[in-house]
Amino acid sequence: MQYTRDSDLPVKLSKPAQRALAGAGIVQLEHFTKFTEAEVKKLHGMGPHAMKQILPALAARGLSFAEKVK
Repeated sequence: MQYTRDSDLPVKLSKPAQRALAGAGIVQLEHFTKFTEAEVKKLHGMGPHAMKQILPALAARGLSFAEKVK
């Protein structure tokens, strides 16, 4: 998997998804560990295609979304 030059997000991530993530302060894969998957999916611009790119990238780095708060 290729990653962007300024971050380790997948390089083929759409521009709307990149803007949505940047707006939420997510510019590195490690930042996803502070958000639940549901929170990320709610971001405008984060569709199913973007999530299909993010999930394997997280797994490849041994990372995962934050656990759901009870």
